[in-house]
Amino acid sequence: MNLNEAERAQYEWQLWVDGFGEEGQRKLKAASVLVSRCGGVGGTAACELAAAGVGRIVLAHGGDLRPSDLNRQILMSHAGLGTSRVQQAAERLRALNPHIRVETVPENLSESNAHRLIADVDLVIDAAPLFEERFAMNRAAVALLKPMVECAMFALEAQCTTILPGTTACLACRVPVRPPDWKRQFPVFGAVAGMIGSLGAMEAIKMLAGFGTPLLDRLFIIDLRSVTSRILSTRRNPGCRECGHLPFLPKGSQEADGQP
Repeated sequence: MNLNEAERAQYEWQLWVDGFGEEGQRKLKAASVLVSRCGGVGGTAACELAAAGVGRIVLAHGGDLRPSDLNRQILMSHAGLGTSRVQQAAERLRALNPHIRVETVPENLSESNAHRLIADVDLVIDAAPLFEERFAMNRAAVALLKPMVECAMFALEAQCTTILPGTTACLACRVPVRPPDWKRQFPVFGAVAGMIGSLGAMEAIKMLAGFGTPLLDRLFIIDLRSVTSRILSTRRNPGCRECGHLPFLPKGSQEADGQP
């Protein structure tokens, strides 16, 4: 996956980052990422992945754009109300970076499609609002040993972690059951969603290009009301219903690092 002169010109400033360089850019060009939902969190993550030059981005999101989406879904426009969100997002990303491929899946992740979609990519970014979707993605990612970046937010709080099946805690280790009081609709500022989406994109870029220190077995939590943050350590649950059966893969092994 060599870079052409147009790509070198577009990515010039990030090629100067220590530990990344042209080798890292080639790895991004060869990589594929599935983004589950391209709303406030996932849309920002997808935008940053496209800008960085991830070669193939698959967007999965069902439904049409509503007025209440526009405070946070930056890949959409007012003129697109009532039309497909995922198609609008794809068009925006293609306009931003013509050197990449953007594919669309006009449906949300579920038990029926998660395994098929995740099997076809190198990494997953989970930005879904429903735990049913998150659990389906987690189950498929664990079964396929695919790394998954988990991003979530509520009001002014947000969190992010990176999951490596067989090495780190998976989602089910941390959240064994669906929280009983969770609702589909919750308070959102677009700035909070965008902030954690950008962090999720950076986690994916580090994993794909093989540099930096990802949030492995570390849960980053930030409260933007008080602008305070903390990092919690996590660990695998040997009795986890999803990943408990996997052999332990130590950090630093090729499989544990999520390298193809």
